Amino acid sequence: MSKADDHIVILTGAGISAESGLGTFRDVGGLWSRYDWRDLATPEGFARDPGFVLAFYNWRRERVRAARPNPAHEALARLQRHWPGRVTLITQNVDDLHEQAGSEDVIHMHGNHLGALCAACGHRWPAPEAMAAADPCPACARPATRPDVVWFGETPCHMDRIGAALATARLFVSIGTSGTVCPAAGFAALARKSGARTLELNLGRSENTDHFDEARHGPATDLVPAWVTALLG
Repeated sequence: MSKADDHIVILTGAGISAESGLGTFRDVGGLWSRYDWRDLATPEGFARDPGFVLAFYNWRRERVRAARPNPAHEALARLQRHWPGRVTLITQNVDDLHEQAGSEDVIHMHGNHLGALCAACGHRWPAPEAMAAADPCPACARPATRPDVVWFGETPCHMDRIGAALATARLFVSIGTSGTVCPAAGFAALARKSGARTLELNLGRSENTDHFDEARHGPATDLVPAWVTALLG
């Protein structure tokens, strides 16, 4: 592909952060094989036992704050810096490893562990080290503090921006995602409909592998730097 005005849209999932020590969700041994997502990742679970949910996310937040970007994150930041066209980076991840690596304007479609959200008034603020069910919202003072992440049954963030990016993509790349969670599972099809080529970089075959023009399988820390180096020439 020519470089002058080409728009690359990249979607990353849990697989890109797994090699930084942050566990995946749906793989064998992933978080949802050990915990019930209905209790920990739904508004209903939070309403039943906010203390239990907040304790889980306090643990997750501690893991995120201790994690560091790996060569795959760093390669994508390098691509953003040096690609002559546009690079839009969308992530399903709720960590900040892309930003730590130097990527800018990352679209966090599922929110971020490092943010807090008031379930009553919608106010957002930086998350403290630990949240408790009795914590008051800084804006409305009600005890409705929750993580600023998108749970099952909730609408992902920034869908208008994502749709606009997919509509102008010349290349869509999916990295480290299972291809099972909507709406992200349909991004490759939307990009292809707009004329983009599609590439999957994943540890193994995903449920959507057959819908990509090309698929390469292996660790993200091997595949992504090699792909970026070849693309930049």
